[in-house]
Amino acid sequence: MSDPAILADQANDPTFSDIWEELVWRGLVHVSTDESELQELLAGDPITFYCGFDPTAPSLHLGNLVQLLVMRRLQLAGHRPLGLVGGSTGLIGDPRPTAERTLNTRETVTEWVGYLQGQVSRFLSAEGDNGMRLVNNLDWTAPLSAIDFLREIGKHYRVGTMIKKDAVAARLNSDAGISYTEFSYQILQGLDYLELYRSYGCVLQTGGSDQWGNLTSGTDLIHRTEGVSVHAIGTPLITNSDGTKFGKSEGNAIWLDSALVSPYAFYQFWLNTDDADVISRLKVFTFLDRAEIERLEALVASEPFRRESQRTLARAVTTLVHGADATDKAIAAADALFGQGDVAALDAETLESALRELPNTTTSPTATIVQLLLDTGLSGSISEARRAIAQGGVSVNGVKVTDDTASIEGSTLPSGMAVLRRGKKTLAGIFVL
Repeated sequence: MSDPAILADQANDPTFSDIWEELVWRGLVHVSTDESELQELLAGDPITFYCGFDPTAPSLHLGNLVQLLVMRRLQLAGHRPLGLVGGSTGLIGDPRPTAERTLNTRETVTEWVGYLQGQVSRFLSAEGDNGMRLVNNLDWTAPLSAIDFLREIGKHYRVGTMIKKDAVAARLNSDAGISYTEFSYQILQGLDYLELYRSYGCVLQTGGSDQWGNLTSGTDLIHRTEGVSVHAIGTPLITNSDGTKFGKSEGNAIWLDSALVSPYAFYQFWLNTDDADVISRLKVFTFLDRAEIERLEALVASEPFRRESQRTLARAVTTLVHGADATDKAIAAADALFGQGDVAALDAETLESALRELPNTTTSPTATIVQLLLDTGLSGSISEARRAIAQGGVSVNGVKVTDDTASIEGSTLPSGMAVLRRGKKTLAGIFVL
């Protein structure tokens, strides 16, 4: 994860007169409460704001990273962040559009709260007058009895309004319906905002635009109980230019935990960004200033083959999430795999994570190269594999294979791994037992 030195080097873009203008330019405001009031508020004295993260998994993902970086930009502008990890809302889960969530045990949620708090802490500085403070909504919901909850909070909600919220409406119109448990989620989130307003003077909540109903649950509750207006910002849901959902690779979420998605795989995800998407990704996920992003935008148009924008994006985001050392190792692994570095110089952990991203197989030392070409899909038949070797197009760890009866034994690295290559760009990973 990112370290304090990386966070300390960031700064808001001096091109803009205020943070609101920068957020808008970066495409980070999809919906909000009164824009002119928000701009004035954010341009004035420091305010306290918050964003919530529910522990419904053991790690945050790229959708959460959008919020973390919005929080970081607001903190860099002098405002005070509250990082809420939902120990109580995580026991319920916000309503999904299609079906009820599986409820996790209290022990699991408690464990995940700790994981997420650690991740949030790495993106927001705890230093200075506007240092980040972690909060857990279990602290104020656990002591609250059901009667007190209904009398003090529930009485301010109207069912007619609640069922119009997008997430609830989608479920009411589905075959699955919605339980009272998930229906009540918006009340709990509203209670969070009210508690943070009362305890810390919090006047702004940020979140994804798909959470807008939950965000306004809090602004409405505070208006009814306290007679004041507070604010919310909903960031856009990020999609790829072709309309597909952003943040997944081969159907799997891109997690921020290196144990779930390796730094190598994380780097490759960003490196493979389409030309049509790379500039918007640079705006949202990096702290590069406007002048630099516009320079890169010009290069996408004039010299797309250089892919400088993608490399800049991949390095910047991987460094933010995993640190400079892990990023350097990921780049070195990519260079080594594609013939621009020494595979033997890579540490075993980085090499393994890189090879796991390729077609790969686990085998015995006596397996022949011909069979491994077949097992990994680099060749479609034994005769094709032998022909590839005869033509000089096959190598193991950069050493050309000349004998079509040769085995993998003796060709692996000390770690028992090997890079099998056919041609210039067709690779596979070999793991020898």
